[in-house]
Amino acid sequence: MHTTFYYCVQKVGVYLNKKEIVKTVLENKGGIAKTADFTAEGIKNYDVAALCKEGFIERIRRGVYQFPQSNQVTEEQLIRELLPQGIVCVESALFHYGYSDFSPREWSVAVPRTASRAIKKIEEFPIKAYYIQKQIFQIGKITDDFNGVALAVYDRERTICDCFKYRTKLDSETFNKAVNAYATDKNKNLANLSKYAKEMKLYTKVMNVMEVLLNG
Repeated sequence: MHTTFYYCVQKVGVYLNKKEIVKTVLENKGGIAKTADFTAEGIKNYDVAALCKEGFIERIRRGVYQFPQSNQVTEEQLIRELLPQGIVCVESALFHYGYSDFSPREWSVAVPRTASRAIKKIEEFPIKAYYIQKQIFQIGKITDDFNGVALAVYDRERTICDCFKYRTKLDSETFNKAVNAYATDKNKNLANLSKYAKEMKLYTKVMNVMEVLLNG
């Protein structure tokens, strides 16, 4: 009887400890955590499922969890958690810098070419992935504020270079508005634009257009 009682207390203690671990993981992750985050701390998949069933945590996407009654998770928070290696780019970056009035229905995110599996695993989330070569992936990467969430994003100059790189994917109005807005932007950095254009092998294309706009 005593042994049975001790065993039950021990099991309850372990279960409570798992709750504390899950709570700590969620707090450390800003309120959103992936299955892998729990696994790294010794919490098994069936433990996560049990805690969901109990209502201690709730599933918000496949493999993504938060506390119940938490404020509705934002897309910015999900990008940070689901695609930590991603960099906001092209259409989304143009909107961020005010170079486009069009709010994209999906997030344009640059990822390494090795991230195709990670992209396919993301359900119910509007992402337009740009798979970037390793040698130019980091060019122009900065961190900026997106509705209170710090996300990696390409700077103005890299974004303009990308407009030339992906010109066939952009409609003429979007492209023209972007390059014209950049030309009049007081925060532009022409030295970086030239540098990035050379590194991305876009120098002639970029400069032919930008020289006309800047000298016009």
